[in-house]
Amino acid sequence: MSQLRDLVSYLQDPEKVATFQRLCGVEVPPGWGSSAEARAEGSEELEAPLANGSCPAFQAGGDDSGVQHRFQDPSRVKEKGEARDSNGFKNGVVSGDTCGVESQQLPQDAGNQQDWGTSRRPRRNSLTGESVCQEFSIRSHSLYYLFSLGTELGNELFYILFFPFCIWNVDAWLGRRLIIVWVWVMYLGQCTKDVIRWPRPASPPVVKLEVFYNSEYSMPSTHAMSGTAIPATLFLFSYGRWQFPLMYGVILAICWCALVCFSRIYMGMHSILDVIAGFLYAILILAVFLPAVDLVDSFNLSYKYAPLIIISLHLALGIFSFTLDTWSTSRGDTAQILGCGAGVACGSHVNYMLGLMPDPSPEALPLLAPSLTVTLFGKVMLRLLIGVVLLLLTKAGMKKVTIPLACKIFRIPCDDIRQARQRMEVELPYRYCTYGMVGFSLTFIIPLLFSIMGLS
Repeated sequence: MSQLRDLVSYLQDPEKVATFQRLCGVEVPPGWGSSAEARAEGSEELEAPLANGSCPAFQAGGDDSGVQHRFQDPSRVKEKGEARDSNGFKNGVVSGDTCGVESQQLPQDAGNQQDWGTSRRPRRNSLTGESVCQEFSIRSHSLYYLFSLGTELGNELFYILFFPFCIWNVDAWLGRRLIIVWVWVMYLGQCTKDVIRWPRPASPPVVKLEVFYNSEYSMPSTHAMSGTAIPATLFLFSYGRWQFPLMYGVILAICWCALVCFSRIYMGMHSILDVIAGFLYAILILAVFLPAVDLVDSFNLSYKYAPLIIISLHLALGIFSFTLDTWSTSRGDTAQILGCGAGVACGSHVNYMLGLMPDPSPEALPLLAPSLTVTLFGKVMLRLLIGVVLLLLTKAGMKKVTIPLACKIFRIPCDDIRQARQRMEVELPYRYCTYGMVGFSLTFIIPLLFSIMGLS
């Protein structure tokens, strides 16, 4: 048992993450770590290490006396609902880009000690207002862009391109199954985070190259889970249905998974243990649930009352996830994942009932990739361009309608949209309805439009 504890402690050590970052060319100003630690030791307000970001959160009114901890040590986290500021900025106390920490900017003589080149800052989360104060320098730009691509493979931008491309241009049968697995994996991963409630790697020594998901808990890495589940499912369901060399599929799945997993360590968002746990957790979920995917898809398509059951079940799961912990970005992500899954299932059901987008008959298998011609390439790009634009317009339009409507129904002031969206009464219906309509448009409305336009 002691050896297991030692192994867990070793894999969770933030110094290992910082070492990997330095090996990959991520550098910080001289004395950054020691100066930040000295401030933490000298502050009577800091009762726990700032494990979820190096910027203390100050009151919005500018009162420096009210330091709130971004993320406390797991042993200090109280029972559910009592950890007021242990998981993100529950009360929305951070605003602006300065984070209220003047001394975390570059030292005045840093430029004389070494050439920093172009300094960078992580992109800001517009919903939480979080912004990491530290600056960092990249010595290997190729690794930076490679791992940035890897981390994007688990973000919304990738999903809104990949799933539509698969359903509209490759195989709707395969796309539906990918989304079913994705919903299961991401929902279980997000809920597990809020049950375990482990903080992200401490900074310093870790450099936060990303801050967008910094208000979420760390264990397990849902990026690693999706980066394992999606390529594995893609390979397992496409091999034998499509003709391609086995080795190509294996190499693609391994490279995809490795790129996503290593990118989370490079970005400073997860420990080695988080990534390993996410990988193994995804494998476990696939082993248990993959045999049931065909049954679930058949139910979604053919059962008479499937839409009612799907909508009710996904909504109930969303309500449950909002009771797990205090607010963080994972609450909204979970609601939009469930909403998207429900919308896709309902759209697929309508297609089946109307006889639209039929799956290839078993006699037509295995499928052969068509020859790439200018006409085919043009249709593929046109479908993707028109479809994604319509999905984004659907998302924007639903957002404009659902947020004010939810505020009005539940009598919540909507002067501050950021504050309003952090309320369960607003965020759950807004995310669920918005992404539910996006999923429904993805599988029914937009393919029907393609059929009318002659782009099928």
